[in-house]
Amino acid sequence: MIETPHKASTRTWLITGSSSGLGLALARAALEASEHVMGTARRLERFADLQAKFGERLSVVQHDVRDTAAAGGVVEHAMRVFGRVDVLVNNAGVGQVGTAEEVSDAALRDMLDQHLFGPAALVRAVLPHLRAAGSGAIVQMSSQGGRLSFPAVGSYSAGKFALEGWSEALAGEVAPFGIRVLIVEPSRFRTEFNAADVLRAAAPSADYDGVVGAIRADMAGADGRQEGDPARAAAAIRAALDAPQAPLRLPLGAEAVRNLERTYTRSLEDVRAWADLSRSADFPDAPTATRAFSTTLASPSSSSCSS
Repeated sequence: MIETPHKASTRTWLITGSSSGLGLALARAALEASEHVMGTARRLERFADLQAKFGERLSVVQHDVRDTAAAGGVVEHAMRVFGRVDVLVNNAGVGQVGTAEEVSDAALRDMLDQHLFGPAALVRAVLPHLRAAGSGAIVQMSSQGGRLSFPAVGSYSAGKFALEGWSEALAGEVAPFGIRVLIVEPSRFRTEFNAADVLRAAAPSADYDGVVGAIRADMAGADGRQEGDPARAAAAIRAALDAPQAPLRLPLGAEAVRNLERTYTRSLEDVRAWADLSRSADFPDAPTATRAFSTTLASPSSSSCSS
């Protein structure tokens, strides 16, 4: 059957991992706003309720974000069905608990596959369409753990730190084309992230019980008690995207705001405290370096993805 593209007057979202969690909340918010959603998940039966309620405004495709070779096909499916993609949301991924010594090379690489290489492949696939349109947005679902880390979550943070660094450069590259990038940094939200059958855990070593035992218990025990509301998170993301000057990074949740404020303050204090020693590493007669780039990545107002 040849699918007929919808009219180009309605915003279309491509959301990975949109059958649960924050991805589902974003998909539902878009559909309730009469927008279109191209959703991906590994288990398509989880979309049954959304499909029954929203019909042809939702199209779904089975996809494992780690399958980078399939990224182009996912984007082309959205283009075939809806005729456009306005917002790519790289949301799919899982958490992992384990110390550096406990997490294997394979498990560490899997975090990078899910949180960096998979999203990067989808960005590369969608960018030609966004550039041709001269507008659009890329939402990278990171974490407060993409700017700070703590014992037992290093492998997860490795993927999110990498995603944020890659996305910060991306933002500067695509802003001239009217495309904005939004890095979302949630704290704990009431999703399946902490569920026993979702949250991954390396085989624990008793040697580290005194170091990370409480963290392991807290991560597992948070399931169903997280303070963050996914529906409110979706509303906040939509509000940021629709703002004339969206931020590059959007912390979500009071804990994320509190922890990131402390992290930035401590980092700035360290830079200032050690500035003289740091500067002493330059040749004494070398001119002050100036770079031909700006760290101010303000998106032009024309890059709003509102339709």
